[in-house]
Amino acid sequence: MKVFAPISIGNFSVGFDLLGLAITPINGELMGDIVSVTVADNFELTCSGSYADVLPKDKSINLVTLAYKAYMEKMALKGLPTSAVTMHLEKRLPIGSGLGSSSSSTVAALYALNHFFNEALSIDELLEMAGLLEGKVSGSVHYDNVAPCLLGGLQLMTDYELQPCVSVPFPDNWQIIASYPGIEISTKKARELLPKTIELATSIKYAQNLSVFIQALNNGDENLAASVLFDVIAEPYRKQLIPGFDDYRDYAKSMGAIAFGISGSGSTVFAITNNHETSNKIQKYALNSFCQKGGFSHICKVDNFGVRQVEDIMQ
Repeated sequence: MKVFAPISIGNFSVGFDLLGLAITPINGELMGDIVSVTVADNFELTCSGSYADVLPKDKSINLVTLAYKAYMEKMALKGLPTSAVTMHLEKRLPIGSGLGSSSSSTVAALYALNHFFNEALSIDELLEMAGLLEGKVSGSVHYDNVAPCLLGGLQLMTDYELQPCVSVPFPDNWQIIASYPGIEISTKKARELLPKTIELATSIKYAQNLSVFIQALNNGDENLAASVLFDVIAEPYRKQLIPGFDDYRDYAKSMGAIAFGISGSGSTVFAITNNHETSNKIQKYALNSFCQKGGFSHICKVDNFGVRQVEDIMQ
């Protein structure tokens, strides 16, 4: 059994630490990690894929191994039966890319295990475990990548134990050009750049943008939603980590992009359009002038499915 978990954009512009969006290339390519589970006598993790060589050599600290341990501990705590398995990670996402690489591995692993053990745990339990495991990577527990990766779509974090996130409608006609320049940025390092406090005027603007964005999406007002889709919290500090950010943003906006921002902590950036011709122009610029060796750019749309079995995708 194989399970696929899609890429995601955390800190989605107006929603620092509060909004996350699952996305997928419009050409049907599977952008995300794949984890498989099979019966075995003892636990073992094997790895393959384009980015397997950058994974920790010590597999005991691999997120899939940590997910396995967390899942088994939860099952034991609830007195539920388990059996030994082997797991295989096909690492298809670069680390430190801002595309939810760690969340993709974690969510795929937890979902695969849960499916293997007949959905023994609830989705909320999987989400909680995924958030805690994400904290081991970033230094703080947050759900804005794991929630959309698990559930799909645009997710708003609530900090309410009984309902940790809620789904928000996202325009199906909006295209997201996700461009990875080929450099790694540590989430911890990116967080260290942020101020410990923000001015009152900035906090009010942040609250206004987020509130208007959510309400506009719920009302189906795409123009109003796009008008407030920018980041006043993190982008001013983090863009210095991304070579060519300002030039790429200015070009994308001049071509008609309705929004531009940093995906997660970077280094990936994204532009949003509602016109495929515009998307093609922006992607071409990214490939020629922004992406370095090992970089890539994909025209994407919202992924409303989240984690799922690969067999389901291929049918």
